[in-house]
Amino acid sequence: MDPITHTLTGITVKQIGFNRKAALAIAIIASLLPDIDYITRMWGSDVLLRYHRGITHSLLSLFAASLFIAILFRRKCGFLYAFALSFICYGLHIALDLTNQYGTRILAPLDWNQYALDLTFIIEPWISIPLLASLVFGILNKKKAPIIAATALLTICIVIGARYYLQGEARAFLKKNIDANIYRVYPIPNDFLTWSFLTKTSEGTKIGTVDLFSRRVVTVETFDKNQSNPLIEASKNSPVVQNFLYFAKFPYAEVSRRETGATLIWRDLAYAYIGGNRFYVTLEFDKNGNVKEARFKL
Repeated sequence: MDPITHTLTGITVKQIGFNRKAALAIAIIASLLPDIDYITRMWGSDVLLRYHRGITHSLLSLFAASLFIAILFRRKCGFLYAFALSFICYGLHIALDLTNQYGTRILAPLDWNQYALDLTFIIEPWISIPLLASLVFGILNKKKAPIIAATALLTICIVIGARYYLQGEARAFLKKNIDANIYRVYPIPNDFLTWSFLTKTSEGTKIGTVDLFSRRVVTVETFDKNQSNPLIEASKNSPVVQNFLYFAKFPYAEVSRRETGATLIWRDLAYAYIGGNRFYVTLEFDKNGNVKEARFKL
């Protein structure tokens, strides 16, 4: 989720009944602290792609960060109080990010695989608006703020639960219409009944949409299995490509040749339908097959 949504989540948790001194500061810090890994962008957007939502979004960091914040604020509101509030806010940050397609490496460092529920977007109005409403109405009616905050959090649970159910329906309908080895179903902005999909077989990959309202599956594009190409193999020596491949779930490379050299584009097909021109690497080769330039688009 975006930083504003995470901040609003922390404030909403605080409104439920955490009213001791420094509670608001603890809630906001704990809600934003997992994204401290944004500092890696100083070394390039491809480095950020590799390390964002890694160790700082893991269960290990959940305990370690909550302990650190509790020690820091123990004299203001008590160790256990600060630990509990930090644990809830930090944990909700991880949980909300886990619902995104981007996912998190929640089991790091024991398991560096990326896990994602593919239910929401990084900017999700159906989650942000209830949290914002909780803040506004909680300020206007402080006596009922705990009830308002609890209602907002319950609404978010219902939204995520509804998406989970409808995603399952979309996946089941997709399996009836396309024979494949791998099925992935991803959300489309502000639409509960239409989902984008990716299916993969030994022959290649398809992307398209599943519409539960009209009961249709539409294949938008088909990608044949990558053929062996020396430029594709050579590109894997680039640090930018290595960082991209560490992140990408369904990497796909396309090569276009010209007299003076060639252009190679790496894409993550998981974002091919809805992602637009995002999460891809462009490499320029000279006529001798040497990499002249490597650019990454986040």
